[in-house]
Amino acid sequence: MELPVTEYIGLAAGTLTTAAYLPQVWRTWRTKAVEDISLAMYWAMTIGVGLWLVYGIAIRAAAVVIANAVSLLLVGGMLRMRIRYGRRAREAAPLAERSALR
Repeated sequence: MELPVTEYIGLAAGTLTTAAYLPQVWRTWRTKAVEDISLAMYWAMTIGVGLWLVYGIAIRAAAVVIANAVSLLLVGGMLRMRIRYGRRAREAAPLAERSALR
C-alpha cells in the first residue's frame, strides 16, 4: 500500500513539530527548573493539542493522530512538571520570594 505524497508531508511535519518539544522536556526533567515556563501557555497548548487529536481521529487522518498523540504526551508532561516543580519551588522559597514565583 503506497501512501499519497500529502501523507508523507503530514508525517514529516508532525515528526518535526513534535520533536521540537523534546529539548525542553528533557531539560526540564533533568534540571527541574520551571520558573520561566508559562503555566497558562502549557494549559492552552495541552488543550489545543488534545483538540487536534480529537479532530484527527474524527477525520481519520493518521498523521494528525500520531503527531498529536505524541505531542499530547510531551506537552502534558511539561504541564505536569511545571505544576509539580513549580509548587516545590514556591514551598521551598522564603515567604518574601513566594509572591514573585507566582
